[in-house]
Amino acid sequence: MRYLLILGILLLAACRAASPSVEPPPSALLPSPSEMSTSEPAPTPTASPEPPPPAVTPAVEFTSPPVTPTPENTPSPFSAGISDASAYAWRPLPVRFDKPVGIQNAGDGSGRLFIVEQPGRIRVLPPSGLLAETFLDLTERVGSQGFEQGLLGLAFHPNYAETGFFYVNYTDLQGNTVIARFQVSEADANRASPDSETVLLRVQQPYSNHNGGALAFGPDGYLYLGLGDGGSGGDPQNNAQSTETLLGKILRLDVDHGDPYSIPASNPFFVSGGRAEIWAMGLRNPWRFSFDRLTGDLYIGDVGQNQWEEIDYLSAEQILEGETGRAFNFGWRLYEGDHPFSGTAPQDLVLIPPVAEYSHQYGCSVTGGVVYRGAELPAWQGIYLYGDFCTGLVWGLWRNPQGGWENQLLFENAGSISTFGEDERGEIYLADHNGLIFQLADK
Repeated sequence: MRYLLILGILLLAACRAASPSVEPPPSALLPSPSEMSTSEPAPTPTASPEPPPPAVTPAVEFTSPPVTPTPENTPSPFSAGISDASAYAWRPLPVRFDKPVGIQNAGDGSGRLFIVEQPGRIRVLPPSGLLAETFLDLTERVGSQGFEQGLLGLAFHPNYAETGFFYVNYTDLQGNTVIARFQVSEADANRASPDSETVLLRVQQPYSNHNGGALAFGPDGYLYLGLGDGGSGGDPQNNAQSTETLLGKILRLDVDHGDPYSIPASNPFFVSGGRAEIWAMGLRNPWRFSFDRLTGDLYIGDVGQNQWEEIDYLSAEQILEGETGRAFNFGWRLYEGDHPFSGTAPQDLVLIPPVAEYSHQYGCSVTGGVVYRGAELPAWQGIYLYGDFCTGLVWGLWRNPQGGWENQLLFENAGSISTFGEDERGEIYLADHNGLIFQLADK
């Protein structure tokens, strides 16, 4: 059944190229409930045969400022790559979830994982096994009828152990985006009340797709959140390049000041010229992004239109040196990946090209991942893992000591990859939207 589903998805993706005006969004091609059988185990992800497809290569060579050398007892920010992925495997955890789309840890020393289920629940997965109770149930206020709607993102406050605050991104019953804060119960660390909600933002969505969904706290302590371009196909309202809408952007908020938040003074439009929440623009559907916990570098998986999926990147140095009055611009809809799409960029517009891309020969919806910073798999240090929802391929992307980029196809058959995540130790997991969570481990 899994293979028939993937074949159908790829045929549908091919049809989209011929009819972009009726494009079903690539990351929206989710399995029906009938595909979520709890009696049939998912295929085990396998290492990719060598050599990897030659077309899956970085789009451009992108040189970053040099990274400050680290002490000998800390991991290097660089990687030598993986010579043989067949020595490793994605091991399934012995529990099943309902359409998992997020894997987070609270950073509170508990060792727990929090699994986001798209219909509107957050479940607790401690080292000992799945708890019977749900951490948070928002199903009565979450609209999840559309393929890309639902409870989509989760981020814990950097001082969660003290504040008990966490933040979510969900679609409400009217189909619009809600960014809200909740608080854990003082009496039970494994429960949070829906009544503790404080809404930070409500963003009207013109269509049901390209909602984005990612939330993450940066090394600066600010909350970053990703919104898609509003949906349909081809960004018909040119939202991603407009500074007057929050759609097609990454926003940056100071949630420790203001009511319910304030704007960091270093945001590009803090003074004037655009929406003050905007931090980066030119994105189609930044479904998943993450910060490298060692370096502070930012990786964004931006879902493409009809031809190209891309990984965007900003170094910690670029982030700190961002110019007031100029948002980071990743090019959509002027470019899809590193390829012209619609319109001509003004001569003075500075666009940031992707550091890696792949064509729809290999998939149709990129799922951004995380950089490995764990201790159990030393060979994986510094490798950014990302995948494709439609084909279950997993790639590794890394910077070499010269600052250039290298990319390698590592695994196949990883299911409908909806998200990656890491635990408090830096070990990496991925979610198959059909219900299973896998951990990367050696054999």
